Amino acid sequence: MKTLHIAFRNIFRNSRRSLMTILAISVSAVAVHLFGGYVANIIYGMQSDYVRDNGHLQIYRKGFFDYGAGNPAVYGISRYQEIMQLINADPDLKNIVLMMTPILRFYGIAGNFKKDVSKTFYGLGYIPSEYKKMRQWNDYSMKRSRARLERIVLADSDTEAGIIGEGMARMLLLCEELNVKNCAEKPPEANGADLPAEAKEDFSFLSESDDLNPEQEAADKRPKLDLLAATAGGAPNVVSLYVNNTEIQGVKALDDNYVAMHISLAQRLLYGKGQKKVTGIVVQLRHTKDMALAKVRLQQLFDKNKLDLEIRDFTLIVPMYKQVISFLSALFSFIAVIMGLIVLFTIINTMTMSVMERVDEIGTIRALGLRRGGILRQFIAEGLVLGVLGATFGVLASVVLAYGINNSGLTWIPPNYVDRVPLTILIFINPFLVPGCWLGLVLLSVFSSVFPARKAGKMVIVDALRHV
Repeated sequence: MKTLHIAFRNIFRNSRRSLMTILAISVSAVAVHLFGGYVANIIYGMQSDYVRDNGHLQIYRKGFFDYGAGNPAVYGISRYQEIMQLINADPDLKNIVLMMTPILRFYGIAGNFKKDVSKTFYGLGYIPSEYKKMRQWNDYSMKRSRARLERIVLADSDTEAGIIGEGMARMLLLCEELNVKNCAEKPPEANGADLPAEAKEDFSFLSESDDLNPEQEAADKRPKLDLLAATAGGAPNVVSLYVNNTEIQGVKALDDNYVAMHISLAQRLLYGKGQKKVTGIVVQLRHTKDMALAKVRLQQLFDKNKLDLEIRDFTLIVPMYKQVISFLSALFSFIAVIMGLIVLFTIINTMTMSVMERVDEIGTIRALGLRRGGILRQFIAEGLVLGVLGATFGVLASVVLAYGINNSGLTWIPPNYVDRVPLTILIFINPFLVPGCWLGLVLLSVFSSVFPARKAGKMVIVDALRHV
């Protein structure tokens, strides 16, 4: 303690230089904390968004993940309700699984034959109430916009309704009916007026009989699309979809092809009057940290019951998640190294100047019997004190700045988002960020003071005493 007390007094013999050194360490700490909190906001925000849309895990029939896009109907899961009941009954899973819901992914052609336009689409069938419940998952208490949640305007009772992407609405000339903003009018030369009559014929004659009678159908004023897809048996089938609204997807390629609907309508399109199946079962957990445990237990359950199923987590379903984490981790490491180098050379400069100013003092205390190890410990202690003060002030400043930013009302649009979200700096969500940065700066300060301390300890007593 005496060594630390003397070190504290020594560093403020030149208070201006010491304060600038402490300020440099503090600024480095603030930079690392704020950027680390910003990175954490992006990573946990992306994770929350992907888990809301895709769940933590998805269960497929074996082969669907690699080959199902070519023929999803063939890879359908039959008796999926029994599989969900089996999972719910498992004592190891029922406490970590929040909810499960079936989904049906497929591809087809959508036609708006009142305006002689059609387009290929990517279809998603789900149970609206369960999908809306999935989007309420917020394990990390992230601030978020409720706009996307409120855009789910499908109801379990309205099995004929659907939502399409804004790009899909533009290409099918539904901008006016659906009130899509910034929707350019299709050029006259591209409206298909010069096509032969047979090319304009619709495919409604292929459809299964609808439940709506002609009077009900005429009374429904919503835009109507005819959806064509191949059934599991290979025959074409058509159903009618009434569009409730549009939902921009954030990625143009998806937005130009997206069609979502009630799962019963998707099943009727893909399986006709045959056995109704799904292409996946979405499993959403209470906490992401249980994902590995749930994955292992599900596989054991499937093997025990000889079920031909496979499991994929959201990081495989959305590979961009890991890519973004890798990029941000590299960027964070680069900034941390730059800040560390600034601290390193600042401490070395400060301690070297302190040694040069105290040559005669070093010679005097060495002549009084203090060994070289004592000199070494004294200057290292001064570097330790500088590091502790700078890192501690940096943590306090980071907390104040993060609180100010989080409550400033600033918003931004993250990658692949369509709505503005609050800008937040999450410096405490990662339990290693603050203590790791504090400890790293202190150790770096101690390491930086070793070279000047060794130089001071190696001074010859006679030369030091006659130094002017």
